[in-house]
Formats: sequence, C-alpha cells, structure tokens
Amino acid sequence: MSRRMRVPGTSEKRGTKRTEVSLSAFAFLFSELVQYSQQRVSNVEELEGRLKQMGQEVGERALEMLAWREKGTRKETQIVGTLSFVHTVVWKALFGRAADALEKGTQADNEYMIVDREPLINRFISVPKDLGHLNCAAFNAGVVRGVLVAAGFPCQVSAHFVPQDGYKQRTVILIRFDESVLLREEMKL
Repeated sequence: MSRRMRVPGTSEKRGTKRTEVSLSAFAFLFSELVQYSQQRVSNVEELEGRLKQMGQEVGERALEMLAWREKGTRKETQIVGTLSFVHTVVWKALFGRAADALEKGTQADNEYMIVDREPLINRFISVPKDLGHLNCAAFNAGVVRGVLVAAGFPCQVSAHFVPQDGYKQRTVILIRFDESVLLREEMKL
C-alpha cells in the first residue's frame, strides 16, 4: 500500500481534485483516538463500544458524502446490493481499497460478513497485554452499521478476529439484520 491514502472529501466527478492524507498522519490520529477513548473506559468491551460508536458517526456521514459524490447512482434497496456498496465503494473511500470478501452467513438468514484480512485500523495499534483481545476494527464495524442504518437497513454489527492462513489480524465484520429488513426483502421478490 502506498504511504498516502485518500480522504473522501472531494471528487473528480464534482469537478474538484481528490485529496490524500499521509498514512502516518492517519495512524497518529487514530492512535490518539484510541488512547483518548481508553482513558475514559474501564474495560475492553467499553473501549470497543466507544470505537464502534465513533465509527457509526463516520459511517453515517460517509454515506451522505458518497451519495452526493455518486449522484448518478440510484439508492440501493436490496441487502446484497447495499452490502456490495459498503464492501467496495465505502471501504475504498475510507481505507484505500475494497474489503477482501463479502459472504453470506451459514447459521442464519439474516447474517452477512465482510472480511478484511489486514485492517488498516489494526495495523498501527500495539495492544497492551491487559487489553489482550482488543480489536480496534470495532471502529470499522461502527462504520458499517452507520452506513446500513442510515440507508434504511437496521442491524447489529460486530467485529471479530478470525485468524487464517498467516493473517492473524484477519477481521470478520458480522452483520445481523433486523427481521423487518428480511420481511421487506421478501415482499420485493
């Protein structure tokens, strides 16, 4: 990956030049965000909850910005189409590349997963031993939830480490849609 990443604030489609931010500046700011949050919580679950909450706010705004930027794009009303938008367009705008996979859950009809083998969020965070199972990709889970809820797909989202084939930071974002979303989807068919 390059040493610079895109900032999703501008677009060539709207007649302005894309802006990039230094990867080290991003890493520093996110590290400070984690440290700030860590000082205000008492355990790992609360810290991940705060990161998820902050990510949700980013996700809501990212959807607004990307919808404005991609003005010719119609609003997606299907689960898979919306998840595909998140997995590619949103991920690329915020993290510089698309997520590695989008999968349907096998245990329930309302479960989907976005897989990121090496989350940018976790790359620059060294987790102390007392916070052993902290997954800062809870921020990413918040982004996903923010986008989906703002797009009219209420759901619960969580981030989980699922190491595989040399990717010890591999993270699965698990999405569980509310029953109302599944009912709406069935009515459209």
